[in-house]
Amino acid sequence: MKDKTKLLLFTGSYATAEESGVQVFAFDGEAGGTLERLATAEGVTNPTFVNVDPSGLKLYAIGEKPNGEGGKEGEVVTFAIDPETGKLAELQRIQTMPSAGKGQTTTCNINRDAGNEHLVVCSYHGGSVGLITLDKKGLPVALADTAVHTGQGALPGQDRPHPHSAIYSPDGRYLFVSDLGLDLIRSYRINKETETFEAVGDTKLQDGAGPRHFVFHPDGKSAYVINELNSTVTSFLYDAAAGTLQPAVTLSTLPEGYPADSNSCAEIAFSKDGRYLYGSNRGHDSIVVYAVDPLTAGLTLVEHVSTRGGHPRHFTVTPDGAYLIVANRDGNNLVVFALEPASGRLSFTGHTAELSKPVCVMPAVFPA
Repeated sequence: MKDKTKLLLFTGSYATAEESGVQVFAFDGEAGGTLERLATAEGVTNPTFVNVDPSGLKLYAIGEKPNGEGGKEGEVVTFAIDPETGKLAELQRIQTMPSAGKGQTTTCNINRDAGNEHLVVCSYHGGSVGLITLDKKGLPVALADTAVHTGQGALPGQDRPHPHSAIYSPDGRYLFVSDLGLDLIRSYRINKETETFEAVGDTKLQDGAGPRHFVFHPDGKSAYVINELNSTVTSFLYDAAAGTLQPAVTLSTLPEGYPADSNSCAEIAFSKDGRYLYGSNRGHDSIVVYAVDPLTAGLTLVEHVSTRGGHPRHFTVTPDGAYLIVANRDGNNLVVFALEPASGRLSFTGHTAELSKPVCVMPAVFPA
């Protein structure tokens, strides 16, 4: 008999400190994809991205605060998770980036290594990536190193670097940072002895592409980036030994004839088996579905599905692969789609949940 488990969803949103910027939902796939709000957390300004450690029963949420010099700086707020009730108890706060006077060093993305030794945060406005050490209890200790990007891209909105996400390779040896401002993916090693970033190399994308979020195929032999500015997905073959990316194909995320300047892209994710790839269009307000050839990193369009809400900022595929849940920032809702494994196609379940300006939705499985 299989052990009983339950799936919780943790959301981050644009919010004031007085609002419920972090929320917790119970998700019931056996009931067709229902959502039940269990708990909320206040006191954090713009907790737009979260990272969940189900084994350590912790949630890490980025936030922002005034730096006392006329600007803003980022912070990480750590919560303890009660898996039975979904309730969150704040444990601590730590600054994520050095202050920059009247400028901004707020963060837009947070990730954690598989060994639970580091958090990595990206500062879109600050043009940098931060490495934060964790203690044995999973609590952040200090900002150990900062990798500062320099330069600019081809478009007016690319006048400076804009790191948007940091993703570990499947074996954890490399970290890949998508820089929307520089039109490149920069790879790093993390030197665990010195707790520092070591730059490895850059993979250049088309001028004006604006790489945003990045994902590896489940087999680890290819990788894919969604480009925010020109509404495309670029695939790569991955050499795990060298940590290098070889560009394969670039496809539009939009239906033929839809103007690219009326759209921008956000999230990218795989089906559980790696046969299908999903990306979100903000403007067209859809999820694009591709069939994937893992041997060549080839992509074939399957369909576009309306997200039933404006500006799909983020989405997730449930760990069992049966559902895809979209966070529509301007629709102020979560929308649940059933995912048909054989075809990769999505169908609306009829289940939604209202919440203000969601920016991310992260699943985690706990014992029931």
